Amino acid sequence: MRQILLPTLTMLLLAGTALAGQAPGPASAPDVPVSAKDRFYTSDQFSNTISVIDPAANTLLGVIKLGDPTPMNLSPLYKGQLLVHGMGFSPDHKTLLAVSIGSNAVSFIDTATNTVRHTSYVGRSPHEAFFTPDGKEVWVSVRGENYLAVLDAGTGKEIRRIEVPNGPGMTIFSPDGQYGYVCSSFSPETVVIDTKTHAIVGRVKQESPFCPDIAATPDGEQVWFTLKDVGRTQVFEAKPPFKALKTIETGPITNHVNIVRTKAGQFAYVTIGGLNLVKVFRTDDFSQIATIPTGALPHGLWPSGDGSRVYVGLENADKAAVIDTATNTVVAEVPIGQGPQGVAYVPNTVPEGDGRQNLQPLGASGKTSALTLSGTDGKPATQITLFDQGVLQTLQAAVTGLPAKMPFVLALSDDPKGAGMIEPLAAFMTNPAGAAIVNAIGPIRQVTRTDAGTGRRYLVVAAGKPGELGGVVQVQTKD
Repeated sequence: MRQILLPTLTMLLLAGTALAGQAPGPASAPDVPVSAKDRFYTSDQFSNTISVIDPAANTLLGVIKLGDPTPMNLSPLYKGQLLVHGMGFSPDHKTLLAVSIGSNAVSFIDTATNTVRHTSYVGRSPHEAFFTPDGKEVWVSVRGENYLAVLDAGTGKEIRRIEVPNGPGMTIFSPDGQYGYVCSSFSPETVVIDTKTHAIVGRVKQESPFCPDIAATPDGEQVWFTLKDVGRTQVFEAKPPFKALKTIETGPITNHVNIVRTKAGQFAYVTIGGLNLVKVFRTDDFSQIATIPTGALPHGLWPSGDGSRVYVGLENADKAAVIDTATNTVVAEVPIGQGPQGVAYVPNTVPEGDGRQNLQPLGASGKTSALTLSGTDGKPATQITLFDQGVLQTLQAAVTGLPAKMPFVLALSDDPKGAGMIEPLAAFMTNPAGAAIVNAIGPIRQVTRTDAGTGRRYLVVAAGKPGELGGVVQVQTKD
């Protein structure tokens, strides 16, 4: 009787459980409905914080402070983290990883207490890190060099290095744990690594050298990766021979991709920073089914444990946008820290209590100003955010609408049409899509606002290089 009842009970339980599975887990994993035990995290590059959101209430609970804003982080005696950027989490959801590019660090954060348990220091400019599906190792993409740093998940110590093409951007694993897929930010090649032997067993040609993000589908059939410089997204088979399947023209500053499974099917959500959109594609026929306006410069995104929502970090808005996947519309916005980059939605991270231990208020990290530059046709082309760092602001411009692979200068002019004296702030080269992300720092808000008096300056983009400037091609049109 017992041998009959147990299989029957198991079948009944499975029949009542939706098996959709969310990245990076397998499709066989049960759905985890959104609850107050879940957390959505963003890594905030300019405030050097981790924002912690309760997705049941869509409320910011506070931030985990990993470092200080500029200029306090410029001291040679500075001990905090700098340019908090990438994210990952353990299979048991007890550990969050935060990668800091400027301080070459991987912070292991206890999700129950919001405290840093351990910090590992790796090679130059790491970008992303993720746990292997068995939870035993952490693979860190050391983008400033040509290898993955493999850390022991328990001790955080580096136990080996895996040589890969120069500039590894991100690693994600197949749901069964057999393969690690590593795209590159400096070399036009993605490699596939056997997780047991740590040997490269496959290579996929990237149509450009700059891939910032990669995702594997929960059904174990496909891998999607983005190409930020050319505005495309590529798809290849997740199993040998790792055949290329599709290249999709997605748009300027194509940032991150993630996978959602619902009763309606399996979908890829892609953030298009230069268009302030998320685009949604089916994974069976690659057709686009939705375009979702989000706000300024969408970057990282991650689905909830049941696929009912997708949370998106808005890099130039200091907000998280919440997308209802049934309607593919933004249903909420949550204020967060400055310049969110990587994100992670982690179900069931708070076993008991309210999960607010050791969190700090957002404070000055929530202060930003927005500006717009328009081209000679009068149409808005470049969005600029000034992140308040006290007296100074960190400027980030999402530049679009320019000729490809040409030199330009972001500058200040004493004339609203850019006809007067021009003071260069930052030189840059546009990518093949005619776009660029440009950074500068200074008391920019004070000199560009309307009450600056006779000393007011206007942000412009001019052709050429500092000392060899050509004509002004974009001018400030919105305070």
